[in-house]
Formats: sequence, structure tokens, C-alpha cells
Amino acid sequence: MTAPGGALLVYGANGYTGRLIVKHAVERGLRPILSGRNTADVNALAQEHGLESRPAALDDPAALDAILAGCAVVIHAAGPFSRTSAPMVDACIRSRAHYLDITGEISVFETLASKARSAQAREAGVMLLPGAGFDVTPTDCLAAHLYRRLPTASWLTLAFSGGTGLSRGTATTMVENIQRGGAVRRGGKITHVPAGWRQRDIDFGDRVRHVVTLPWGDVSTAFHSTGIPNIDVYTAAPASAIRGMIASRYIGWLLATAPAQSFLKDRIRAGAAGPSDAKRAGATARIWGEAWDDDGRRVTSRLQTPDGYTLTALTAVAAAEKALAGGAKPGFQTPSLAFGADFILEIAGTEREDVIDSTGRSS
Repeated sequence: MTAPGGALLVYGANGYTGRLIVKHAVERGLRPILSGRNTADVNALAQEHGLESRPAALDDPAALDAILAGCAVVIHAAGPFSRTSAPMVDACIRSRAHYLDITGEISVFETLASKARSAQAREAGVMLLPGAGFDVTPTDCLAAHLYRRLPTASWLTLAFSGGTGLSRGTATTMVENIQRGGAVRRGGKITHVPAGWRQRDIDFGDRVRHVVTLPWGDVSTAFHSTGIPNIDVYTAAPASAIRGMIASRYIGWLLATAPAQSFLKDRIRAGAAGPSDAKRAGATARIWGEAWDDDGRRVTSRLQTPDGYTLTALTAVAAAEKALAGGAKPGFQTPSLAFGADFILEIAGTEREDVIDSTGRSS
């Protein structure tokens, strides 16, 4: 654990999710320093909340070092993280500031979990905690809880439902990865599969929903958290979205071309920044998880949380507060490795339910 002290910096503070994080941090009594590449927007947001602003571009290492002066923790909220995380991680290691982000991108998790990168951070006394938001805090904590219930588990399936629409950042990340298909973990290795690879029905507690596989971050993180070698992740989706996923198997190459990417991103920029406050306030997310072993023992648990964007602000700030208080573990961490499987239950509006397992026991 690290000693407490230092300031919190939010990078990408002027983005849709960044603004939610800043608002919640201020409500919690924190005085974060705001940063991002858009000087006018960052300064305006800082003035609105009476906070310090330090705009900087990610391609300027000296500027990043300057904005991190005196900072103990960074919440990096500027995606797509496959393009933005590396320079901020480098700066955090140089400045010995703990790095948190809100990515759900498998490539980012795997890069930061690599022996070389984690050792580099550990030597500097820096925690690397990607996925401190809805991607992947609730699912990661549920995975760790299921493993706690069944330590012999060799298979894990997670699924989630509930959404209020996409922010521009999330939509842009999806567009940039549209040609990559799906991913699962088999035998401890990440395995690429076609988009929309499998479909099934899952009882989320309130009702049964139709779900489809997607390359969610837990394909990476749940393995690091639990060691379970076989992992699938599903999301509830309408039939039209599933048809689109399947179609991307055949036209993904076309959608990945520069003209198509430009067209899709222009459409994203022309839309709303993200779900309205009213829409988020009335929404919840539901998460389901099941683990089983080769002897047929099986456990199932469910989780209910606030909507994904609201939860991201709540969990990212909660993680930052723990790090600021000296609760950061150096090196790569998942949310459950850093703060335990019950970390998610510290968040208001979150409830967990354990379903009776295959032996007839409830826990």
C-alpha cells in the first residue's frame, strides 16, 4: 500500500463521462484538477466548478509531466484508450502517480497486465488500474465473488443488461474496433471468434433476456482476477443489433476503411454527447454470472447497479478516493484485486443476490 497525499487529476474532464466524474468528485468533497486537450472546454468546466485547470495534449510528454506535478492519482477518461492510454501511463510512471481509467478494451487490459509493464509500474510504486468504471468494475467484482463461492471453477460466463444509449466516446471506440470481431478465453488464452458468435437466453432476476457474446473487458480481466481459464461475456441486445453484429463479419473490412470510418464518426459527432440526466436517473443495469467446474458444481449470482454511465462516475471516484487515502497496490490491478470482490457493494444503489447452487446450497 502507498502513503496518502497528493491531488487528483481528471484527464478528459470535458468529455461526457469525464464531466460526470468531475461532478461526482466535487459532490464527494474532492477538488480535482481538470485536464484535457481542448483548452477552452477544460477551462470553462473548471471555472464552472471553481477548480484548477491544466490543459495539455497527450503527445507532449513535457506538458503531461507538468500537469501531473503534485498529483497522486489520475483518472484518465479520454478514449479510445487503445490510442490514449500509453502516453498517460508513461507520464504516471515518470511522475509516480497512480493510473486509473474507464476503458473496456481488451488490448489495453492485456498491455497493462503484461509482465514488463506491470513490473515497470511496480518499481515506481504506481498502481495501474484500467477499467475502473462500468467496464469492468461490477462484472469483475461479480467474477471474483463467484470464484470465492467456487474456487475449483474452470468456466465462467458473465452477462449484462441495461443501457441508456452510448456516449460519443463509447460509440467511437466501437466504430474503431468494428472489424475485430469477438473474443472469448479458452484454456487461459484469448481466442478470437466471429462477431455475435453465440446467443442464449438468461434470467436476470427481473425477466429473461436474449443475449449475445461480445468482446467485453472481462475476457481479459476476469482471468487475472480469478485464474479461471475459460470465459465468455454476453450482453442483452435487440434483434437488429445482433443482425448488425453478424453482418459485420462480412462487411467489417469495408467499415474499417478510412472513408467509412470518417462517415461513421461524423454521424457520432452530430449526435447527442450521451444519455440525458433524466434518462440515466431512471435506469438500472443488471449483471448475471455463473461459474462451474469439471465435476459439475455450479454457482450463479446476480447484481443490480445504477446505469452504466452513472456507475462509472461512482466507481471511478470511489477507487480514486481509496488510492488517495493510501489504498493503492503498485503494479497492474483489476478492481477486485485492488479493493476486493465486495468493492462494488460500497456503491449506493447496488445489490447482489446469490442463487442456490447445483448442490442445493445458498451462500
